[in-house]
Amino acid sequence: MSEVLYDVRDGAAFVTMNRPQYRNAQNAKMTRALDEAFTRAVNDDAVKVIVLAGAGDHFSAGHDIGTPERDIHRSFPRVATQWWEHEDKAGAENIFVREQELYLGMCRRWRDLPKPTIAMIQGACIAGGLMLAWVCDLIVASDDAFFSDPVMKMGIPGVEYFAHPFAMSPRHAKEFLFLGERLSAAEAHRIGMVNRVVPRGRLLEETTAMAARIATMPRFGLALAKKAINQAEDRMGLRDSMDATYGLHQLAHAHNAMTSEDHLGGQTAKSMAERPAPTKDETPPKDKEKKPWT
Repeated sequence: MSEVLYDVRDGAAFVTMNRPQYRNAQNAKMTRALDEAFTRAVNDDAVKVIVLAGAGDHFSAGHDIGTPERDIHRSFPRVATQWWEHEDKAGAENIFVREQELYLGMCRRWRDLPKPTIAMIQGACIAGGLMLAWVCDLIVASDDAFFSDPVMKMGIPGVEYFAHPFAMSPRHAKEFLFLGERLSAAEAHRIGMVNRVVPRGRLLEETTAMAARIATMPRFGLALAKKAINQAEDRMGLRDSMDATYGLHQLAHAHNAMTSEDHLGGQTAKSMAERPAPTKDETPPKDKEKKPWT
């Protein structure tokens, strides 16, 4: 089974993560497949817009920390960085090099795609799933979508692509990380992290309509507008903040490796799934009894 599906409809390339049995948990193989699909879309003149989606009930439960296909130690070609091989390295060097390429580097690469991107989100968008959504230019969420970054349980100050203070206000970002609570689609829209919230049954229809509208605009003009806004974010400190926080993220991994059983602080997919009681505006997901892969 392919980890990523690719389909072009009326000028829009739909890039769909296809590990629904693991809630689209992201391993290295999927990351490589996503990059290949994005590159294919950029190089196709018939494609004007790229839509990133997740198969099944959930967009993405984050990085793969527990599925049978977890491939943390496997080698893969470098595309986003020029760092050396990580597979045969020990200690902090192993994780630093791997995540620099696979997570931070890839996400930056995808943020800079010259074509507009839309994240189409249903169900869970957790931790590493946030990174995939935040690199997109627009986010359309179903009314049952929810967002969280529970990595504080690992003693880690947020995911590698640290866009939190830019995707939301600094105070919202602190609450989001300190409490580890889920953010409902409605609340994410209220604080400006999501562009639109639509009924679950109309998510594909509404996203497709948005993509079709964008596809009528001049290709080069869209690319320039996107570049202008990304440059503005970078001049407001996005890239520098991300670089600084990546170092703190790796310090947390190293601390965990020295004081616990592994660089994740002994956390597992199951322990990461445990969460505080729902907030007053949040409805527990219907499938909460299922085992999520974070």
